[in-house]
Amino acid sequence: MSTATAPAPPTPPLPPARGPLRRLRDRSSFEKAGLIIGGVLVALVMVPLLRVAVGLFWVDGAFTASPITRTLSYPGLGELLLNTVIVVVGSSLAAWVIGALLAWLNERTNARMGLLTDSLPLLPFLLPPVAGAVGWVMLLSPNAGLLNSWIRDAVGLVGIEMESGPFDIHSWYGVIMVFAFYAVPFVFMTTSAGLRNLDSSLEEASRLSGASVWRTMRKVTLPMVAPSLGAGLLLCVWFGAGMFSLPAIVGAPAGIDVLSVEIVRLLTFTYPPDTEVAVGLSMFVVGFVGIAYMIQAWILRRGHHATVGGKGGSTRRIDLGAWKWPMRALVLGYVFFSTILPVIALVLVSLNGYWTPNIAWGDLDLDSLRRTVFDDPLTQQALANSLGLGVVGGIIGILSAAVVALYVARHRTVLARSMDAGIKLPAAVSNMVIAVGILLVFGGAPFMLSGTLVILLIGYLALYMPQASIAADAAVSGVGEELPEAAAVSGASPLRVFRTVHLPLMLPGLVAGWAMLFIRMVGDLTASAILAGTSNSVVGFRILERFENGSFADLAALSTVLVLVTAVVLVAVLSYTRFAARRTGTRARVGGV
Repeated sequence: MSTATAPAPPTPPLPPARGPLRRLRDRSSFEKAGLIIGGVLVALVMVPLLRVAVGLFWVDGAFTASPITRTLSYPGLGELLLNTVIVVVGSSLAAWVIGALLAWLNERTNARMGLLTDSLPLLPFLLPPVAGAVGWVMLLSPNAGLLNSWIRDAVGLVGIEMESGPFDIHSWYGVIMVFAFYAVPFVFMTTSAGLRNLDSSLEEASRLSGASVWRTMRKVTLPMVAPSLGAGLLLCVWFGAGMFSLPAIVGAPAGIDVLSVEIVRLLTFTYPPDTEVAVGLSMFVVGFVGIAYMIQAWILRRGHHATVGGKGGSTRRIDLGAWKWPMRALVLGYVFFSTILPVIALVLVSLNGYWTPNIAWGDLDLDSLRRTVFDDPLTQQALANSLGLGVVGGIIGILSAAVVALYVARHRTVLARSMDAGIKLPAAVSNMVIAVGILLVFGGAPFMLSGTLVILLIGYLALYMPQASIAADAAVSGVGEELPEAAAVSGASPLRVFRTVHLPLMLPGLVAGWAMLFIRMVGDLTASAILAGTSNSVVGFRILERFENGSFADLAALSTVLVLVTAVVLVAVLSYTRFAARRTGTRARVGGV
């Protein structure tokens, strides 16, 4: 006899998800992709930083204070710290003065020459530091420096005989000068932005009360832009504390050792690598940036009285009178001396075939350039690796930043703001520290990426995502809401809206951002010195090898190729962006009335 089985009661429906889970489930696939990409980018920065911090106390699976004690007892630590302080503080103060003066002349006086003076002080951004350092060595080396030789020839005409000098790039003033040249654009950018947003009525009132132009600038203008000056100072310290190529090429021959050079030496040129002390020294670099943060916060607190509110007014430029053209000549002369002159030295030495102050002007040719660059398989491989990483890394970086920027623009939540801040975090932490962390995380088990191009790609993305994020933010802000909303109302998916509306309208800004990433990645030496090797050589690492071997003509040839590649990319991008602006017929916002 069979027994009937009662049917099972229906399963009650699951309660609707609440809180973050429901919000995540309700998001579109494109928004989820933005969250995932943003999370990966933040992890690329935070995980290496945490690894560096943990490395101070956790070694080989056990808690220990060995990295701290070994670092504090490291031979020559005091001299390393003192040298770093002198170089960073000295160059930051020099860049502060020069950058603020250039910005004031451009924004507040009739010495401005339009786009020329708007862009020329930023040229050092486009000359890779490693190429600029080599160029300055070839200009101001005491015996063979081209500029020194020309000066000796000039003073010899009036009976003054000199066997060497008069300048020596391998000196304190040489290191500080070259650092300052590369830090000036940070101050110029931030101060120009601050001056551009200020009403000039307070300055006019000061001058009407009898104050001179210089007293007005010192007592009124500079305090009004104190937050911008503080931001410029922070960026100068961040740049100086983590820079490797400049002190390695300019300072090391003079025995001026700084923290960044010593960290690379411990990780790359010491066998076995002394990771413990390298991590400990990295914390001092973090400390330098932290001190700069506190100084900036102090400036911001002191600068509240300079906040200008109310209606904006037009800026009236100061008429410099007879000083107008001398000031213009000063700006142009500074740009020529800081940027154009080292490029000339690189080109002359590479065309001459060897480094000598006695240039054989009639024998200049491309033989040395072809022999040392295009006929050398190792250099060809390094050049191909750098160009490939620059192209691929730039595309991945700028597209990822664009997706995240769109997500952040649409969702002004704590999560979105935190993700945006995490991506921009490397701008506040020394590149040297992040590169050390990436080597510790990805170089060993379980990833085992040491000596591969992948670890270089990861390092470049982590280091230069702040620039990509800023460029993407600017591109997103230039797109109005009307066209994307119309596409969404017509039934287009978020992915299709991004592909057919956002991406075409953002493309000029994204191309400019890609160019910036490409230039930075191709000319990088900070990450390359730690993450590259003989099996994944790049141009920066190859230049470092040639410098240590004393192959200066090869250095000039490689650096010249680097400058030429940078110039070609820059010209192409500028041409495209101008063509795109003419084609769309808009300068700022798209989709408005």
